[in-house]
This record gives sequence, structure tokens and C-alpha cells, in this order.
Amino acid sequence: MKLVPLGDRIVLKQLEAEETTKSGIVLPGQSKEKPQQAEVIAVGPGGTVDGKEIKMEVKVGDKVIYSKYAGTEVKLDDEEYIIVKQSDVLAIVE
Repeated sequence: MKLVPLGDRIVLKQLEAEETTKSGIVLPGQSKEKPQQAEVIAVGPGGTVDGKEIKMEVKVGDKVIYSKYAGTEVKLDDEEYIIVKQSDVLAIVE
């Protein structure tokens, strides 16, 4: 199965959080916060959304940072994805 986003929505796959800090401190499971960095898996067509012309700024394969509480989590074929609106994407990591 495949997720095909509509309008200005984007399908993201969350990147794995590192378990140790840069200084070598190991983080226990409960103190780890959900990472806000993800890879773009699929991009909607954009177009007219709520009467405004939307041009999609991201493409498949981009690494992005998105809003902390944004999106809808979806599980498909034992993989977890997040569907967000383009406006919830804060930056592209280059």
C-alpha cells in the first residue's frame, strides 16, 4: 500500500532519535523526546487550498523539521508515518 497525500499535505517518516548526547551521555528511554526531524516520503499536489494558491516547497527525500504537535500519526504496513500540512514544516535541513 502507498500513502498519497491530498492538497498541501506531506507524508513524513520520523528520523530515529540518537540515544546518546554529543558528549557521550546515554539517555534513558523515558527522557527522550519525540524528534521533530523527519524525511519527506510523499508530497501532495498543492493547488488551490481554501481559496489560496499553494506551491509545494518540499520534495520527496528532503529532511525537514516540523512543528512539535503537528500532524496525524498513521501506521501502515508496520511503518509509522506523520501526515502534516506544508505550513507545519518549519525548515528544510540541508
